[in-house]
Amino acid sequence: MVEIILDTLLDALKILPFLYVTFLIMEYVEHKFSKKSKNKIARAGRFGPLVGSLLGAVPQCGFSVMATNLYATRIITLGTLMAVFLSTSDEMLPILISHGTSFPLIFEILIIKIIIGIVAGFVIDFLLRKKSENKDYEIRDFCLEHHCDCDHSIIKSSVKHTLNIILFIIVVTFILNLGISYLGEKNISKIFLKDSFLSPFISSLVGLIPNCGASVILTELYLKKVISFASCISGLLTGSGVALLVLFKANKNVKENTKIILMLYLIGAMSGVLIQIVQSIL
Repeated sequence: MVEIILDTLLDALKILPFLYVTFLIMEYVEHKFSKKSKNKIARAGRFGPLVGSLLGAVPQCGFSVMATNLYATRIITLGTLMAVFLSTSDEMLPILISHGTSFPLIFEILIIKIIIGIVAGFVIDFLLRKKSENKDYEIRDFCLEHHCDCDHSIIKSSVKHTLNIILFIIVVTFILNLGISYLGEKNISKIFLKDSFLSPFISSLVGLIPNCGASVILTELYLKKVISFASCISGLLTGSGVALLVLFKANKNVKENTKIILMLYLIGAMSGVLIQIVQSIL
């Protein structure tokens, strides 16, 4: 047990400085371009899914929260919202970078998520063919409402994010190390049905957890080879962070929100199954 605790803390200490630097850079980028990005998404029109998916790929859930507010006031389409949700990587990127994951693999994951977001967004908009605009809107500032103090200091915000995520990583890593030590990696993989047809459906459920913890869990599980690449993608596709909570707060149509979540879940799960099929063929 002592060895497991020490290994867990050592792993966390190794990635801590890289995690902070990554968050610092991403906070700067997100704050510098957030207003411009909002305008680009709002003015994208029929190209909304393309713009939304590209901007949604920027780490953290800021863009997905912004897109949720824009959709609630019908400034953007459902296809654009779904594109942002699917491409959003939340805390995945800083964790992969801090673990020294190869750039080609990181790029592959991001590209897959972006492409799926674009395709799904355009298909949804084509099938619905509905456009509703409301010029009397109010965009809620999630950071302001939840006292994140994001606008005052990116250094302070980065420290907060780093501490929150590193604590979560310690907990998740400890549980995984404990499980692997006592149950074995193969038995843990069996719980998540690794390489099974049903595995992406389980990962997609984990991704729906409305918290950054979902992307942390999925990324750590993948790095420890507990879940497959396809299952990891499935979970990361549905993982849009706190945006799902904002959806129910900003959009009062509960029935519509439920359909959106179900749609997100099915796209994530079926995308994972498709990736599994392609990998088996190749």
